[in-house]
Amino acid sequence: MKTTVSICVYILVTSSFTLGPLTPLSAANDNKISSNDWVFIDNGQIRLGVIKSSGAGIGYLSSSNSKTNLLDHYDRGRLIQQSYYGGKDGSLWNGKPWNWNPVQGGGYRNEGSKVAELRTTPDTLYAKTIPTHWATGASLTNVAMEEWITLTGRVAKVHFKMTYTGSETHPVTHQEIPAIFLAPELDTLVLYDGKAPWTGAPLSRSQPGFPNEGRTISEHWAAYVNTNNVGLGAYVPVADRITCYRYRAKGTSLSACSYLAPLTEFAIKPGTIFEYDVFLVPGTVDIIRQTFEALHKAPH
Repeated sequence: MKTTVSICVYILVTSSFTLGPLTPLSAANDNKISSNDWVFIDNGQIRLGVIKSSGAGIGYLSSSNSKTNLLDHYDRGRLIQQSYYGGKDGSLWNGKPWNWNPVQGGGYRNEGSKVAELRTTPDTLYAKTIPTHWATGASLTNVAMEEWITLTGRVAKVHFKMTYTGSETHPVTHQEIPAIFLAPELDTLVLYDGKAPWTGAPLSRSQPGFPNEGRTISEHWAAYVNTNNVGLGAYVPVADRITCYRYRAKGTSLSACSYLAPLTEFAIKPGTIFEYDVFLVPGTVDIIRQTFEALHKAPH
């Protein structure tokens, strides 16, 4: 039996903007990734990069004329990527009980996911990945993750698809659509959680703690921004909530990050196919909100 679930997620890249002083975490980590491990596409306005050894997870996003990476690729679990959850399976993550968890990027002990197919043009990229169990590091051959990325103007569209060919029926649980990790300098979470969406009502700002916290997103979007009020926003029309946290590293560690994931809820069963679209938006909070409002009002 085949179960098909389709959801649209929107993250849009807007017109020109200035980030101001920002030294992203991932820039410091570039020394850890060889140049031939990156695959970039660039249409002259947007530059997007995936990391082959991390299952072609998205690890780089900037304007074409900027070297400021808004994303975080500190380990296999960061990036912008697919990650799904199932039932308890006896696995342990860092000594703690974990669940069945196919992750596009790889496992927590730095096991990378295998890219089975990768094709590019100057402004498109397709990848098919065999994901890795986050806790065990095992390759999960009964799960296929695919992504189609297209750059058009200032818009980066990503279509994600997960196909499950296993025989186990997993319980209903929250799913990240998708997992989004950003540079730690984007430290303030901005969203609207009131009862008058799309009226220009005041936004809520906070710096989430660790571990996960929940937020209501009445306008179906959230953004992390820096001290210049500039960052990256994610609009998910079908999501009313996100999970989020800010991890503040100690000492000289580079492991700090900002995280959010729009949430949905479903069970992975034999024959499940789950797919959705993602569009991504850097800019000021005003630009992000205005863009998402226009997208909300646009016919679909």
